[in-house]
Amino acid sequence: MAKTDKIKRIAILTGGGDCPGLNAVIRAIAKPAIFQHDIDVYGIEDGFHGLIYRKAHQLRAEDVSGILTRGGTILGSSNKDNPFDHEMIVDGASKRVDVSGECAEYIREMGWDALICIGGDGTQAMTQKFHELGVNVVGVPKTIDNDLSATDVTFGFQSAVDVATEALDRLHTTAMSHHRVQVAEMMGRYAGWLTLYSGVGGGADVILIPEIEFDMDIVAEYCLSRSRHGKRFTIVAVAEGARPKGGKMVVAKFLQDSPDPIRLGGIGKVVAETIAERTGLEARATVLGHLQRGGSPVPYDRVLATRFGHAAIELVVERKFGTMPALQGDRIVPVLLADAIDRLKLVPPDHSLIRAARQLGTCFGDEPAVG
Repeated sequence: MAKTDKIKRIAILTGGGDCPGLNAVIRAIAKPAIFQHDIDVYGIEDGFHGLIYRKAHQLRAEDVSGILTRGGTILGSSNKDNPFDHEMIVDGASKRVDVSGECAEYIREMGWDALICIGGDGTQAMTQKFHELGVNVVGVPKTIDNDLSATDVTFGFQSAVDVATEALDRLHTTAMSHHRVQVAEMMGRYAGWLTLYSGVGGGADVILIPEIEFDMDIVAEYCLSRSRHGKRFTIVAVAEGARPKGGKMVVAKFLQDSPDPIRLGGIGKVVAETIAERTGLEARATVLGHLQRGGSPVPYDRVLATRFGHAAIELVVERKFGTMPALQGDRIVPVLLADAIDRLKLVPPDHSLIRAARQLGTCFGDEPAVG
């Protein structure tokens, strides 16, 4: 396709775990494409699964009307299908094969001039690989983990923070009533952004994140100290990827058919049981799990997703492929996909919010808390 040719037909897919704001992005891509640029828009079903198995349908204006406030994705998603390492039955045996060439051929057969992939680091890594194959691609950054480099914030993060913060608010009341240590395990994989922000927002007394290894003796002593000083409850917010000093992350299971086979989970129970054993205090664990991913996006994410979606279709029209829109300060700017997936964005141990929380008396498990 010559650089002077007009973009006539595009496809959208949503990959990885779902989160609030996906539909807002689809809407913000499709409506300008249809009404402003006279572009036909197709939705690929169930992420890269639909690209592999050739499942797609045209999106019309009525399909994307009224979806701004809806959670999840009208296109469906999958976090197991990797076109570059896909499990298939070949000659009666299960094998891992690269079907990216067939996917690229499907894109050409459908006449799609560009592919917009909405997702987190795993999705964008595959999007970059398709770019290297010569497919015209644009990414859109999504994840409740907020761990994607090159953008200050990903849509979905703030909605998850709000859910987790409300959960901590609710745990406060039962913890106070029963004089318990309430441990809330949160998502985030290898990054502690979600636990840090919701922990501070929800007034957690202890915040344990992957970036700061914790000492259970310090955590237990902190809970006892609160009890001795008349504070007969403690709220602990722990990220699923948090680990004790010299220890490892707690793995719930391995999924070999997933691009990221490790599924973290269980650290909340370990922390609660250890606190109870070492202090004699009653401790309970709550796993927030997929509650953090579901529901309607908060207004912040609706706005951010709309800005990202609009920027994505503009990048396609301008033929700036191999890029994704990113939030830097208050501006939406294009960045290279290669830069966005270069590394995970982790919480700096000296982050200003951590410093503020420490001075307010929050314990991060690595040193005795003040106050």
